[in-house]
Amino acid sequence: MTDLVRVTKLGKSFTLHNQGGVCLPVLGGVSFNIASGECLVLHGPSGAGKSTLLRLLYGNYKCSEGRIEIFHQTRWVDIATADPREVLEVRRHTLSYVSQFLRVIPRVSALDIVKEPLVVGGMANNLAATRAADMLARLNIPERLWSLAPATFSGGEQQRVNIARSFISITPVMLLDEPTASLDAENREVVISLIEEARKAGSALIGIFHDELVRERAATRRIDIQSFTIAEAA
Repeated sequence: MTDLVRVTKLGKSFTLHNQGGVCLPVLGGVSFNIASGECLVLHGPSGAGKSTLLRLLYGNYKCSEGRIEIFHQTRWVDIATADPREVLEVRRHTLSYVSQFLRVIPRVSALDIVKEPLVVGGMANNLAATRAADMLARLNIPERLWSLAPATFSGGEQQRVNIARSFISITPVMLLDEPTASLDAENREVVISLIEEARKAGSALIGIFHDELVRERAATRRIDIQSFTIAEAA
């Protein structure tokens, strides 16, 4: 297996400017590698810093110290020091963030939302639409909803549309932030299958799952975030 992510002595502190500049250390000394075909589960209680770590890996938070190296195409890119354009380039081709929440786009149909990553990647529109329809059906979204904008969908339906969009175009590195939260047993099984398929395709996945069953089924390795927690995260 080939390493796709290398995290070295990563640390994060937050400065509370509205409280006199108090510095709140959250994570320190986080180090791990993850290779293609692995699913690393972040383990620890609420407030331990799991979501903070995912946001650091994606570049939404700037780390206080350390390195976050992602193998992007033919070279390693340090997300901790890369400029914003380079981070966007890595996200476009190599790194994706899968959450339970859909950013609702007014007047854009569920089918168009799901097929967009394929179209942007150069796939013909009709083939992308077919693939999107298959994914929506797999996640039990009724066909009568495919042509509608998800703004009026239930929370669970929006979540499944988001998962369909996220997994329709698998990236080499995938960050999973509670993708199975609030799903019923049938749809949890679908998501577990999608994770397994992404692993077999060579992706490296790093995820947070509160559901113990999902953790057991998805994980190839676990990392205890509490061992890197300096103080309770917000």
